[in-house]
Amino acid sequence: MSEKGLIPPHGGKLVNLIGSEARRRELEVAARKMPRIKLPEREQCDLELLAVGAMSPLTTFMDDADFHGVCERMRLASGLVWSMPVTCSVDKATADRIDLGQPVALTDERDRTLAVLTVEEKYLHDKKLEAERAYGTADEKHPGVAVVYAQGDVCLSGPLIVLTPRHDPPFAKYRLTPAQTRAVFAERGWRTVVAFQTRNPIHRAHEYITKCALEVCDGLLIHPLVGQTQEGDIPADVRMRCYEALLGNYYCPKNTLLAVWPAAMRYAGPREAILHALVRRNYGCTHFIVGRDHAGVGTYYGTYDAQRIFDEFDPAEIGITPLRFENTFWCRK
Repeated sequence: MSEKGLIPPHGGKLVNLIGSEARRRELEVAARKMPRIKLPEREQCDLELLAVGAMSPLTTFMDDADFHGVCERMRLASGLVWSMPVTCSVDKATADRIDLGQPVALTDERDRTLAVLTVEEKYLHDKKLEAERAYGTADEKHPGVAVVYAQGDVCLSGPLIVLTPRHDPPFAKYRLTPAQTRAVFAERGWRTVVAFQTRNPIHRAHEYITKCALEVCDGLLIHPLVGQTQEGDIPADVRMRCYEALLGNYYCPKNTLLAVWPAAMRYAGPREAILHALVRRNYGCTHFIVGRDHAGVGTYYGTYDAQRIFDEFDPAEIGITPLRFENTFWCRK
């Protein structure tokens, strides 16, 4: 535990990639003359998480060594556990126009500058490797794999300075950074905190397992994903009204906190469960709920594969304790 009694971030230090006010003003002007790369939604979500330290120890989009280490061994080049690639990719024609050492402006869909990336490495994006190893399937019908196949053929990496993590972010009052959730936990005196990840409204079984988790933890972080999801998932604004109603009527406000997680859903099952746990450690959580078919989609993964994958690691390497729940349902007998 840290000096405030909170769990240390993954890698030991909480990353902050947002430049100083003076540096951001300077780069905002300079970026107007730089090559501009419009980030797809997944990369925009990843950039925001990189910026605020949610993906600590990552300090930029992955280079070739980290990409292959993660795909093949679930480890960064440093040896730290990391389960999913985090890349910035472009088409080959765009990559060919960028010189090594050249800064480029990363923008949103409205061409508003988000960050400046100084390109120190360009490498081929092995999409087949990423699909087969990180997602466990090369099937283009898998929604996460479909996103990978639509990405560029060349990945870029290098020093990253963020100007604005997200322009006009929705759910702003709930969009707490890891530093902010940690401050809330410290203020409330929570030494053990369990995180609940969801991309759905909380139903009765969810309420049951979260309240069971509160029996062994001081506090509960309800942390719904509000970034990119597949067509057919319940919209985030609808879900947020459900969460607010539940917190106002069914959970104790003294030991419950609602904050949003502005991530893109990858639907990668077991591998994504590890990612979700590591990220929640960065937010200051000591425990993480892993239920039935966590982060799964369709029939690509076994019911409890996302729980079993934690057994492949020394618990100290993950640093956050998984709370494993079996299928929970209402019994009328």
